[in-house]
Amino acid sequence: MNTTTKPTPKVVPSNTPSRHLKRADLDAMAAKVSNWGRWGPDDEIGTLNHVKPSDLVGAAGLIRKGKAISLGLDFNFRGPQSGWGGRFNPIHSMLATGTDAVAGNQDHLGLRYADDMVTMPLQCGTQWDALGHIFYGDKMWNGYDATLVDATGAKKNGIEKTRDKMVGRGVLLDVARFKGGDSLAPGYGISSQDLDDCAKAQGVEIRPGDFVIVRTGHMEHCLDADDWGGYAGGDAPGLRFETCEWIHRKDIAAICFDTWGCEVRPNESMEIGQPWHWVVIPMIGITMGEIFNVRELAQDCLADGVYEFFFCAPSLPITGAVGSPINPIAIK
Repeated sequence: MNTTTKPTPKVVPSNTPSRHLKRADLDAMAAKVSNWGRWGPDDEIGTLNHVKPSDLVGAAGLIRKGKAISLGLDFNFRGPQSGWGGRFNPIHSMLATGTDAVAGNQDHLGLRYADDMVTMPLQCGTQWDALGHIFYGDKMWNGYDATLVDATGAKKNGIEKTRDKMVGRGVLLDVARFKGGDSLAPGYGISSQDLDDCAKAQGVEIRPGDFVIVRTGHMEHCLDADDWGGYAGGDAPGLRFETCEWIHRKDIAAICFDTWGCEVRPNESMEIGQPWHWVVIPMIGITMGEIFNVRELAQDCLADGVYEFFFCAPSLPITGAVGSPINPIAIK
């Protein structure tokens, strides 16, 4: 009889950021970090402009052992969504099956086949937020009017504008392990200093044009417990509001997390929902990746001590969409 028990996961306690932010604080930060007009009045891809052809050549050189690692969560009805904002988990339906074929119900000149479809919100699993996803007042990225996103989709800042832009140097910042735990507790606010210190401890430099992926361990905690709990829209570890300046200063291409919404929850405001989102998407113009499954990547980086890799995560070119499901790949 095997009596071996799994060790209890170590959770780094919450540091409980204050919830003092007011609208005036957001306005001040928005003015300080705004990239509107930086790449011209017609720009629709924001910080993805930081990725240069030389960055792609350099990223290709990071492939040394030929190992590809998926960062995508399986898309199925057991996913993390719990109804927040009307989001639900994918519904997979069969249009034709092997059962039909054997029963002779769908032969077409001898052809037997299976076919299927999926119904889901575009942001229910591992995904990109497009620059048309969040508004600052009545404006979105680069000063475009929010009404340009209507019932037929986004006329500006749609996800299809990024179809060939989600490629470059990826960097993993394993903040949970750097802080000495398997995961960060819900409500743990990651500071700019945490990000810099983690990078230094891992021996990796954050460069302009990087795709920065942050591990909190929050998803793994839910998967291991077989319970998503409040993962979608509930309390979670994540970035503090002050990291808006870090993102702007570093000139990174995108920021990605293993959580539902990247920023710390409860939010740092009692009166403004998702204040960090208000600034980073519409003002800085950064594309954001959420619900990334980074367990295997983190284990591999720990084993070989290499926290940089070739990263590729194309969005689906869905015309006018404000988000896209993806299966990101890290290649080392």
